[in-house]
Amino acid sequence: MKLGELGEFGLISRIDAASSRGIGVLKGIGDDAAVTILTPGMQLLTSTDMLLEDVHFCRSWHDPYRLGRKSLAVNISDIAAMGGIPRWALLSLAIPADISIDFLDEFTRGFLAMADEYGVSLVGGDTCASHDSLAISVTIMGEQFADRILRRSGAMADDDIWVTGTLGDAALGLKLLERGLDFAQPPERYLSGVEGNDFLISRLLDPTPRVSAGLTLTEAGLVTAMIDISDGLLADFGHIAEQSGVGGSIRLDHLPLSSPFRSLASHLSADLQFLALSGGEDYELCFTAPPDNRKKIADCMKKCGIEATPVGIVTHSPGVVAVKTDGSPCNTQTNGFIHFTHLLP
Repeated sequence: MKLGELGEFGLISRIDAASSRGIGVLKGIGDDAAVTILTPGMQLLTSTDMLLEDVHFCRSWHDPYRLGRKSLAVNISDIAAMGGIPRWALLSLAIPADISIDFLDEFTRGFLAMADEYGVSLVGGDTCASHDSLAISVTIMGEQFADRILRRSGAMADDDIWVTGTLGDAALGLKLLERGLDFAQPPERYLSGVEGNDFLISRLLDPTPRVSAGLTLTEAGLVTAMIDISDGLLADFGHIAEQSGVGGSIRLDHLPLSSPFRSLASHLSADLQFLALSGGEDYELCFTAPPDNRKKIADCMKKCGIEATPVGIVTHSPGVVAVKTDGSPCNTQTNGFIHFTHLLP
C-alpha cells in the first residue's frame, strides 16, 4: 500500500494503534484536542522544535528509526533543562511524496520507543503533504513544582559553570558523515576503531536527553541556572549569561572530551577546541552552581550515573570568553550555530 492509498486518517489511525496512553492522559489521539491533567501542585512546561530535511538532518544519513527517536529526544532535552518531568507530546509531519509507509512505520516506532523510555505519551498532532522535503514538528509538555523549575536567569557571579557528559562528539560525527566514511582510505586517517566511529555518529543521530540529571539537580536544590546544549556551549551558556546579567570564562583544558573524540579528531586534523565549544547537538546540560556545592553535585551525578564537569566560572563582567591554560583568551571562529545568518547581506 502507498501513502496516497492509506490517506491522512489512515496514517493517523496507524500511529494511534501503536501508541499507548500514559500518566495524566484523559483523552489522546482521535478528538479535536487532547485532554490531560497535571499532577496537583505542579505547573505546565511546554516547548516545541522543528526538524527540517537538509537543514537539521539528511535522509541519506538518518535511518527513520533513529530520526524518530531524535525528533522526540531533542524536545525532551528542553524539559530536562528546566528540571521538569516530560509527560505529553504532539507530533506533526509534512510528508513528501517519496516517503514510503515503511519509512513512516519505522519513524513512528523510533519516536514511540523514545517516548516509552521517558514516560511520554503521544497525544495528538497533524499530518499534511509536502511538495518538497520532510518537515517534523514536535511539541513537548512536562510538569514540575514551581519552586523546582530551573531557568536561565538565576546564574550568579562566581558560580561554577558545569556540563554533563562530553562535548563535541555529535559535531565530529557530522564531520564523519560529511566526509562519506571513505574506508578506501587508510583507516589511521579516520579512526582508532569502528567502535569509536559508531559512538560519534550515534551521538549525532540518537542523542540522549539528560532527564535524570536535570531532575536530580533540581530536586537537590543545588543549581542556579540551566540550559541544554543544542547550538554549542559558547552559544548556549551565552543565553544563561544574557538572561542572568552576567558573563563567563570557560577553561579549554577543562572541557570533557570522549576517548573516540580525542583519537579521531587528531586523525581528521579537526579543531578540537572549536568542535567542543561550538559544534552543537550535544544535548548535554550546562548549569551553574555555587562552588560550595561541588561535592554535593558530584554525589548527585554519581547516583544517576552521569558524569558532570566544572568547566569555568561565572563572571561579573558581561561577555563569554574561552581561555587557555595560562589564562589568555582564545580566539574562536564562531559562538555556535545561529539560524538565518545566510540571509545577511
